[in-house]
Amino acid sequence: MKTRPCNFILYFQIVTFLVLFVGVNSQLTPNFYLKTCPNLLRVVRKEVQSAIKSEIRIAASLLRLHFHDCFVNGCDASLLLDGNSSTSEKFTPGNLNSARGYEVIDNIKTVVENTCSGVVSCADILAIAARDSVLLSGGPFWKVSLGRRDGLVANFSGSSNGLPAPFDNLNTIISKFQDVGLNLTDVVSLSGNI
Repeated sequence: MKTRPCNFILYFQIVTFLVLFVGVNSQLTPNFYLKTCPNLLRVVRKEVQSAIKSEIRIAASLLRLHFHDCFVNGCDASLLLDGNSSTSEKFTPGNLNSARGYEVIDNIKTVVENTCSGVVSCADILAIAARDSVLLSGGPFWKVSLGRRDGLVANFSGSSNGLPAPFDNLNTIISKFQDVGLNLTDVVSLSGNI
């Protein structure tokens, strides 16, 4: 497939972004749930695969959810918190009528809860689902560091003002990326995912 090398480069850049943007925390480890939820990765992959089989476009949407969550307050799943139009990150300009796949993450969380109740954070489920979306779309595999804790409060203001929005011009998008320590290469790598 002629586009595969370009897709691989894009996937590599996204993986690099996620590793650098999320940061390496000594408390996070790929084996975090090894004893408490040993089938977690298999369960998430199966559900992501099922979702992609139903709608192939959902793979990009799940990656985008993770990106948008991490862009505001780090990867804490605050994007998934429900609320009203003045409190939930779901209703900010960068997410409203744009971010999608919430129901897939909800479904995965339900299946995970049936497997190992009260153990796995939504933030980790979102990170694993994003990785599996890339992998199942022909991109590379990487180990996801786990052990994130879910945010308890959405950051409506941070999401409204900090997240690149569909109507932002290029200079504004570059500035928003720079505000979180990212550069022009990151803008190019992720701008198709905004």
